[in-house]
Amino acid sequence: MTLIKSISGIRGTIGGIVGDNLTPVDAVKFASAYGTFLKNNISKDKLKVVIGRDARISGPMIHNLVVNTLIGLGIDVIDLGLSTTPTVEIAVPLEKADGGIILTASHNPKQWNALKLLNAKGEFLSGADGAVILEIAESEAFVFSEVDDLGTITPITNYMDKHIDEILNLKLVDVDAVKVKKFKVVVDGVNSSGGIVIPDLLEKMGVEVVKLYCEPNGHFPHNPEPLKEHLGDICKLVVEEKADFGIVVDPDVDRLAFISNDGEMFGEEYTLVAVADYVLSKTPGNTVSNMSSSRALRDITEKHNGSYKASAVGEVNVVEMMKATNAVIGGEGNGGIIYPETHYGRDSLVGVALFLTHLANMDLTVAELRASYPQYFMSKNKIELTPSIDVDLILEKMAEKYANEEITTIDGVKIDFAENWAHLRKSNTEPIIRIYTEAKTQELADALALKVIAEIKEIAGL
Repeated sequence: MTLIKSISGIRGTIGGIVGDNLTPVDAVKFASAYGTFLKNNISKDKLKVVIGRDARISGPMIHNLVVNTLIGLGIDVIDLGLSTTPTVEIAVPLEKADGGIILTASHNPKQWNALKLLNAKGEFLSGADGAVILEIAESEAFVFSEVDDLGTITPITNYMDKHIDEILNLKLVDVDAVKVKKFKVVVDGVNSSGGIVIPDLLEKMGVEVVKLYCEPNGHFPHNPEPLKEHLGDICKLVVEEKADFGIVVDPDVDRLAFISNDGEMFGEEYTLVAVADYVLSKTPGNTVSNMSSSRALRDITEKHNGSYKASAVGEVNVVEMMKATNAVIGGEGNGGIIYPETHYGRDSLVGVALFLTHLANMDLTVAELRASYPQYFMSKNKIELTPSIDVDLILEKMAEKYANEEITTIDGVKIDFAENWAHLRKSNTEPIIRIYTEAKTQELADALALKVIAEIKEIAGL
């Protein structure tokens, strides 16, 4: 059980000791720091912040604490209630708000929750701004408003519907083409807000929906990270229902995974590849993903005569590089689609709508579509950290060991070999070191991962 403070927000497990876990005191302290940061940097008589949450059991408690803290600072709150991360992101500029907070621990299990912080564009705060908020929180330099200056709450409960309408109005989303195909799709909403918004989007596109775990009660029926080992139920149901494919989202609906019609994983890495293939076919240009994402995006981009760049891991880093390179699409290999025509944030809704349009334009099954892409296989592993382990020293030693290969150190250490790669980095959200490898076969990717893990353990003396 731990509390993780980072430049992107605060994340922790519910209950326990103040400062060690995400307790009510910590939620109030961090919301106070964010509100104070806005007041210190925006010269307006009245500030406005959009708040939304996923369906976690702790959501209503944390939500009430955060909303009332902002009111105590004299900040008006637009309260979306049960929502998604991308929905809050699009609501901030639409409501002309000064910022936003999403209450979600994303793919973490149910005992976790978090405050994710947005700027006035509805994008994640910069590292510099996040660092300032951490300083304000530590110093507790808060000044609350007097009774006549308290903020107000304005509930708006239909923003997920507004979000769907925004998606359906996109130029590259062809609802009529999708309706003609009469697709049948199974949806695993992991009993969070995706269980509402994804079926609603599909039904508006004329898709027959089979719902699995779509009750937004916060009782996650499996580990909510959309990885193969957690998704046996939907893989089986897609085949039983003779569905065209399956859709899985995480609790806050910014990560998207597909199940092919044969019940096999389409591959989280290939969510972005497939959507980018469609977008680039209509609007040629550049792409960006992070350093831990598949080489397949680079291959597809070059097929469409575009240029591919890799950023440091983290949505804010991907967005920064997308803006710098005028990328037409980008994202992260964990199923995160960032399509600037809507907003600069990972959005499963836009991913679903573009994928459906792509599929409607192809005379292929989902399994055949997946087989048409460059074949890479990834192994994703992690090593639990203890306080005695010097991670920076480990990464330094690994970079020295492979100095003859192509080494990148903007985010941990990435070792690029001719036919495969390994990326080692500290997690921003959990006390672990992540080891990602990719190769032309699963066996080679796994073997490279085992080799790297053994070398790390030898250096660490584990």
